[in-house]
Amino acid sequence: MTISELPVVRIIDDNDVMRESLVFLLEEEDGWIVKAYRDAEEFLDNDDFEQAGCILLDIRMPKMSGLELQQYLINISIDIPIVFLSGHADVAMAIHALKRGALDLLQKPVDDEVLIAALHSAVEKDIKRRNEEAKIESLEQKYALLTQREKEVVMLAAQGLMNKVIADKLGISERTAQTHRGVACRKLNAKTSVDLLRVLQTLGLESTGLDDTKTISQ
Repeated sequence: MTISELPVVRIIDDNDVMRESLVFLLEEEDGWIVKAYRDAEEFLDNDDFEQAGCILLDIRMPKMSGLELQQYLINISIDIPIVFLSGHADVAMAIHALKRGALDLLQKPVDDEVLIAALHSAVEKDIKRRNEEAKIESLEQKYALLTQREKEVVMLAAQGLMNKVIADKLGISERTAQTHRGVACRKLNAKTSVDLLRVLQTLGLESTGLDDTKTISQ
């Protein structure tokens, strides 16, 4: 993994001493890079939201608070896991932050191991989400390459129907149905009817269950 591919831990804290201390601590850890911002505005102006990682966010800051930044990111559909860090959080504030999706709220001073564990968990969650989104995007691109007839065949094949039945339903020959099925499965990297079903379910197009024993050669 290159430096540019490493996840990013973004520290946003207006306290210079605390921010520099966190940078020093977290840069000792392998597996991520650290970026530090003195306030929410600097973060919004300079950060690359496309980089996987997480945010370590002070909950009380001048201008835009941590909670306000959290809500702003929600409003613009930026889904980067947040771990709040504050010496001033109360129960109501913690509940508010967690209800809006924060992964954790840690009290200053925080144990180094507890903090690092929370950040690793946040980074892993973000990487998993991004991988899942990339998988869906790849399937969408592959599915878009299917012809309309291939899509019709896939819908029926995913129900476990054999080529003869598919042909009868679509008013085509069995050989033509088999050809469309084979081409579609190659485009979708599918080997069985269940593979086709899973593709459709991932894309939100199908929810029918079937037997995993039916292969694309049927």
